[in-house]
Amino acid sequence: MIQKPSTAFTGASWAALGVGLLGYIIGLWRSDMQLNERGYYFTVIMFGLFSVVSLQKAVRDRLENIKVSEIYYGICWFASILSLLLLIIGLWNADLLPSEKGFYAFGFMLALFGAVTVQKNTRDRMQRD
Repeated sequence: MIQKPSTAFTGASWAALGVGLLGYIIGLWRSDMQLNERGYYFTVIMFGLFSVVSLQKAVRDRLENIKVSEIYYGICWFASILSLLLLIIGLWNADLLPSEKGFYAFGFMLALFGAVTVQKNTRDRMQRD
């Protein structure tokens, strides 16, 4: 039985996505990084957001006995893990203060969490309507 998500949970999910993504992007905008570095970190978060939403959908489809090919399921996991590894490698090698590295890591994780929960809530609402 799938329950409709509460308004508070839906709002908190959108807030997590918005705060994480907006904070991350504002941090990039205001940074002293070169444009190619900013582009790298922006691409990593967009790739991460897409991959976790796709992974959430594939996992949910499997739980609901909707056919998902093994290759697609594997690619979803691979892409999600790769986006996280790309962020870690980029931050590890970046010439940033530890507090800046932490800021980007937490913004990234908050945005990914928000994207997964927004996708879950959207799907739950569609099934209830």
